Amino acid sequence: MDGARRAGAPSDEPAAWRLPASGAWHPGLGAAERQFFELSPDRPFTLEGGGLLHKPVLAYETWGALDADASNAVLVCHALTGDAHAHGAAHPPAQLTEGWWNDFIGPGRPLDTNRYFIVCANVLGGCQGSTGPSSLNPSTGERYGPDFPVVTNRDVVRSQWALGRHLGIERWLSVVGGSMGGMAVLEWGITYPQRVGSLVVIAASAEASAQQIAWSKVGRQAIYDDPNFVGGRYYDAPDGEGPHRGLANARRIAMIHYRSGDEFDRRFARHSEDPVLPLRLEQRFDVESYLDYQGAKFVPRFDANTYLVLNKMMDLHDVGRGRGGTDAALARIVAPTMVMSVRTDFLYPRPQQLRIVEALRSRDAIRVEHVDIDSDNGHDGFLTEPDQTGPPMGEFIDDIYKSAAVPPGAAR
Repeated sequence: MDGARRAGAPSDEPAAWRLPASGAWHPGLGAAERQFFELSPDRPFTLEGGGLLHKPVLAYETWGALDADASNAVLVCHALTGDAHAHGAAHPPAQLTEGWWNDFIGPGRPLDTNRYFIVCANVLGGCQGSTGPSSLNPSTGERYGPDFPVVTNRDVVRSQWALGRHLGIERWLSVVGGSMGGMAVLEWGITYPQRVGSLVVIAASAEASAQQIAWSKVGRQAIYDDPNFVGGRYYDAPDGEGPHRGLANARRIAMIHYRSGDEFDRRFARHSEDPVLPLRLEQRFDVESYLDYQGAKFVPRFDANTYLVLNKMMDLHDVGRGRGGTDAALARIVAPTMVMSVRTDFLYPRPQQLRIVEALRSRDAIRVEHVDIDSDNGHDGFLTEPDQTGPPMGEFIDDIYKSAAVPPGAAR
């Protein structure tokens, strides 16, 4: 083993450890395709948990053109480590990765930009242009860091509603998303039932389970235990002295439950590029190298405090909170709804989606469809299986679009 490599660090630590303390976006990197919306410039934005954000901003991107009657707008909600860049090329250093849903968005794709106006916004608490822990607090002139307040999916949905109105959209044709994004989709249908024409919920639940919270806990603890985390006040640390190990470890943990045992066995089994003999602690199986690679790749584009905030937001997800329980909350949904499950998803398993489907179907009042994604990619199947996920989603939204009433004189 290379003596310069510390145990538990990404395999390319010498390069990774020269990174800035945070991978959060900042204006000096350039805007790339981002646009910015001042969410509440004249008064504090009050959060569900009681916190306040002063002059918060949402970073967002759009594709396609909005119809004259604003009837073709689709809102895409991103997952935990996603951002507004759902479609397009990478633009280093402002955007290090290409669009995370490129297979789904674009001309001729399920979310056809020749037909629809697609919007995706980085959530409040994010680190890719929206106000989050890495942002400057206008009240203090310092970065929020660990003082950033708790944010919930309901706060995210309220901010997205305001963004829609800013764009001239009073009612979305559809709101779609997977994982954390799927949680926001449910909240949209419950909070603003008359403001959305359809919902597509992928690999999400109506409330966080004990096991999901347990997985989240160990990921967050990996960050807290990094000595360079220093209580979340690391932004002024020299390059290479940020909480990179903790963030990489959180990502390693997440990749274990984002994927499945079936996939790991198929891809890696017990293979190792390292010599097996003589036996030694440093010998790595291929699956370990994969986790190291995923951790090292993640660190340059994310922020440790943001991971804590958004990860906790997922734990707090509970559509029934303050609404008389899950069934009473789901009863507020009046929009046609498509729910998708991934066969091998053990983080958000199929019964959790069926719970939503059964609650909606019990009313026999709205259109409800359920789609199974046959993939061994686990929870990440909503990202990796465009041929299975895209067509039913696109057909569902197309059908809603075509069946909607057309105002006099409006082109369709």
